[in-house]
Formats: sequence, C-alpha cells, structure tokens
Amino acid sequence: MKHDIGKLPEILDRHPKSQESLIAILQDIQKEYNYIPCEALTETATALSIPLSKVFAISTFYNAFSLTPRGETIIRVCTGTACHIRGAELIKDQIETALGIKAGETTPDGKFTIEVVACVGACAMAPVVINNEKYHGSVKVSGVKKLLKVKK
Repeated sequence: MKHDIGKLPEILDRHPKSQESLIAILQDIQKEYNYIPCEALTETATALSIPLSKVFAISTFYNAFSLTPRGETIIRVCTGTACHIRGAELIKDQIETALGIKAGETTPDGKFTIEVVACVGACAMAPVVINNEKYHGSVKVSGVKKLLKVKK
C-alpha cells in the first residue's frame, strides 16, 4: 500500500546527508506519520546514499520504530516486574476489552494502538499505562475507560 510521504523531503532537508543522521531521520519520519512507510525507507536510503538493507535493519532493530500504521493514540501497558505484580495483565485485558482489539493491534478506525512494553522506569508508580507520552500511575482496572476516554 502506497502512503503519501509528501513531507519526507522536508524531513530529509533538516538533516546532514550522512549515515550518522539515519536514526534521527527515522525518528522524525515516525513522529510525522506515526510509523515508517516503506516508501520512506527507500527514499531515505537514496538520500543518504546507503543501502536499503541498512535502513531496513536499523528500522527493525529498535522497538521504538514501527513499519506498520499505528493509531493516533498509542496505549502502552508496562509489564515490568513491579507493574506485573500489581495487576498489569488485568489492566491490559481491560484495555483490550474496552477497545475491542488485542495488544499489538490497531482499532479499525485508526484511533488506538495497544502495545505491551517492558519496564518504563516508573516502578514506584506501578502499574503504569502510557497514553501517547503521558504517564498514568497506580492505574486501576476500574479507571481504564476514563484513561482511554472511551464511552461504553
């Protein structure tokens, strides 16, 4: 599936045309499109004069990058030890039920993606759910719908 990558030239122009810029460029592409379209990988490789295989390897090595479209809102459920012990699995299940999708999936309307992540370094706030970039600590199953702002 082709994706409109019209802002890619602007992103590429903000960075030096060298291999050292690759991660920063991929971060900017991800921020702009909420994932990295395949066409952007090809264009980036060409612009930096590096093999497409190198761009692909970097974009798949780091968990922060996604090559599949993600929702406008990324819901991350921490499953590190402290969060796990304090009920992260039940919270994940409640989020999945509220949104009608499983972890790793995106709602059909493109509004939400659920991701399970390892420790986010906020153990004192366990269990932690991150709604886009906003951390929510001591999350309770009963507070999930409010956290998602879902009316059901």
